[in-house]
Amino acid sequence: MQIFENKNRLMAAVAVGALVLGGGGILIGRSMTAPVAAPAAAPAEEEEEGHVEGQILMDEARAKGAGIVTETIQAGGLGSEILAQGVVASTPEGEAVLTARADGAITRINRRLGDEVRAGEAVAVMESRDAAAIASERSSATARLALARSTYAREKKLFDARITAKQDLEAAAAALAEAESEVRRSQSAAAAAKVSGDGRTLAVTSLISGRVTKSDAKLGSYVLAGTELFRVSDPRRIQINASVLAADARRISPGDTAVIELLGGETVNAVVRSATPSLDAESKTATIVLVPDGIGGLTPGQGLRARIKPRDAAGSSLIALPEEAVQTVEGREVVFVKTAKGFQAMTVVTGKRGGGRIEIVDGVKPGAVIATKGAFLLKAEIGKGEAEH
Repeated sequence: MQIFENKNRLMAAVAVGALVLGGGGILIGRSMTAPVAAPAAAPAEEEEEGHVEGQILMDEARAKGAGIVTETIQAGGLGSEILAQGVVASTPEGEAVLTARADGAITRINRRLGDEVRAGEAVAVMESRDAAAIASERSSATARLALARSTYAREKKLFDARITAKQDLEAAAAALAEAESEVRRSQSAAAAAKVSGDGRTLAVTSLISGRVTKSDAKLGSYVLAGTELFRVSDPRRIQINASVLAADARRISPGDTAVIELLGGETVNAVVRSATPSLDAESKTATIVLVPDGIGGLTPGQGLRARIKPRDAAGSSLIALPEEAVQTVEGREVVFVKTAKGFQAMTVVTGKRGGGRIEIVDGVKPGAVIATKGAFLLKAEIGKGEAEH
């Protein structure tokens, strides 16, 4: 009986153990078969910075270093522009011709070609007999003035003492006035001739401040009065003399605007100051005087081309640009408009061409700043950018 009970106890224990193992197996199975959380997805690559089609990022320094020149476009098509050849010249008060004031020999040259000169400065010194004569007249006049003053003072005392007649005093006063006039004349002559204090030399002085642009003086040479020795020009006082046909001259008025084209593609704005009332006998053209807005890049004697725009052209909806400003990109004609970050390609509709200029019918408006010289470099930048994207 005891054996039977022990057997039953053993079987119950085995059953419990099996149940536990079974439950553990279930738990283990569940643990092994539980869904595993998916690993965190790899962070997606950051999207490429947004790219605006036709945009070229380029700062001012880089554009200048690449030789890209810009121009502010104005209203007016090819028909409204008057093209004229011009030359940079000094204004009437911007150039002085220095001549010998008397016959004499050049004994000293103080300034050479290209040197700076101040107004009133002696550029050269001459020895002249005329200078001695002028100085002698000045000394004689001064001596006669001293005598006339003394005579007048004596006659005045005698007249006040009622010793001499009034006519004697009046004669002394007239002689004094004549002596004073002679002194003024002799002093003016000496000053005009730039005679030195000792009366031996006279100076060739500049009337304006500027640079010596011509020098014909030779040390030791004998020159006659009126001989041109130097020319001095002030580079800040310049104008452009443009030649136009008679028919075009009638369309131009003072105050009209113009654009001066310089070498390298740069431009300078200008204003019409005046026009000659008659035509040149040889060229049959009228001269239009233009006043430039600044002197950068302009030198007297320099040849250039001017684009004059009469006032009646301002109402035109057309625009004229240099041909090199218009580039073809993927079959479209575009210009490059300057922006805060660089340049933006703008599609345009073109019209007539002529004289290196092209007419823009639509696409940009007056006042925009566009790239002229070097626009093909911006076209190449677009090609590089598209290849990278």
